[in-house]
Amino acid sequence: MQILQKLALCIFGCIAGIGLLVATASGKDRILPELPQASTPVTLVAASDPVTGKSEFRYRGNNTPPVIRVQPGSILNVEYKNELAAQSREDCVGHPCMQMTNLHFHGLHVSPNAPEDDVLDMIASPGETLHYSVQVPPQQPPGLYWYHTHSHGESYTQDLDGMSGAIVVEGIDRYVPEVLHMRERILVLRDLVLPSDPAERKTVMESVAMQTSQCGTAPEDPERAFTVNGILRPKIDIAPGKRQFWRIVNASPDRYADLELDSELLDVVALDGMPLAYHDPAIRKRSMSHVLLPPAGRVEAIVTGPQADLHTALRSRCFDSGPDGDSNPAMVLADVVSVQPSSVEVRPAHGEAPVYAAFPSTVLKRVEASEPQFVVTFTEDKQGFYINGQKFEMNAVPMLTVDVGSLQHWRVMNPTREVHPFHIHQVHFLVYRVGENRVKDPIWLDTVNVPYGSSVDLIMDFTDPIIRGMSLFHCHLLSHEDKGMMAKILFR
Repeated sequence: MQILQKLALCIFGCIAGIGLLVATASGKDRILPELPQASTPVTLVAASDPVTGKSEFRYRGNNTPPVIRVQPGSILNVEYKNELAAQSREDCVGHPCMQMTNLHFHGLHVSPNAPEDDVLDMIASPGETLHYSVQVPPQQPPGLYWYHTHSHGESYTQDLDGMSGAIVVEGIDRYVPEVLHMRERILVLRDLVLPSDPAERKTVMESVAMQTSQCGTAPEDPERAFTVNGILRPKIDIAPGKRQFWRIVNASPDRYADLELDSELLDVVALDGMPLAYHDPAIRKRSMSHVLLPPAGRVEAIVTGPQADLHTALRSRCFDSGPDGDSNPAMVLADVVSVQPSSVEVRPAHGEAPVYAAFPSTVLKRVEASEPQFVVTFTEDKQGFYINGQKFEMNAVPMLTVDVGSLQHWRVMNPTREVHPFHIHQVHFLVYRVGENRVKDPIWLDTVNVPYGSSVDLIMDFTDPIIRGMSLFHCHLLSHEDKGMMAKILFR
């Protein structure tokens, strides 16, 4: 316990890579600070910890990344200052980081052009400031999104340090009205790099009941533990039989969270920010025993408080990332503890009618039956990571050009020996086939796992005119993206 108490006093990288406060197993979950809903610019600062040299976000003197809340149809204004140290003490892709940074508004259907979600040309060096003015469209699906840095070659290190935060697009109550009467919890999963000291490492692993046997086919030993809002194995309180609305984002740069709540089903209402009912009004929620979140994945679910005499935990199950992948062992993320029922402040309802984007089944079936209009192939070797045999360069021409206004059939192939999560900026897609097997209940996502030695078939939604401009698609294992597994796409 003395070791854990010592860790609890370390802030921003006392243990490499955590970037946030570590608490003992008795710590309660943290309520994250929130940005005001306003059209005036909000100042977010990229800074270096003076002790460890690791990068972090700062907002109003607080080094816990805030939650951004926006309304559909509003403008998100962010003044982003790069106050990182001119010389880095961290490595990025085998060399000292250049300390450049920017922001990506992951999952939002917004313009890829400056001053919006432009990660190619909007890049700040130390001492420079970026001014973002992001027009959130009125038809933006309401749900959980997130922001993180996306400077090519430095994304992995900055994200591992904790430079990310949640975005909530308001209005999910239009699709699931009962959540207005529930306590909302936003849970951001990040990485704690296990200590190099064997005794401290063992203590941390035991504190989260980390699986010690080999997990899947990856031969490597575990390297990370998950934190929840910066806390190692917090306690989440909920009264028996009471329902809460949990919104969870996997902000790890390369670890998978296969979420499971002991003895309780998760009533999932949205994935990757997309309400299930958005494309099919007949489906408001699905009861699931576990939900696999790849890096960047999100889930929003209603949970019910277990019986008071049961020990219940939120866990991440073992996930097999492949023989060349990283170890993703089972562990406890948080303990769920019983409390007496308390009153819940009802959030204001959004009176507007829900927006639906239901494509006719005949149209979807026609796209599914067509030959792929584009095939993405992930490959890797000792020199780097590639898409269709090409390693990304900032000055590269777009790999393809797509005319906005259509649905397209894409196939993503993964002949490697590890799982790769595919992500594309600006849009969602329908996952309807994995390998030769049709998905029983197709889902709309913005990030999907591509199993090793297999493929996924997707219906890409390129119908929104707001997405015109130069965008990107890539593997969301950010070390792979930094090493070349990314490509440009021009929406015109």
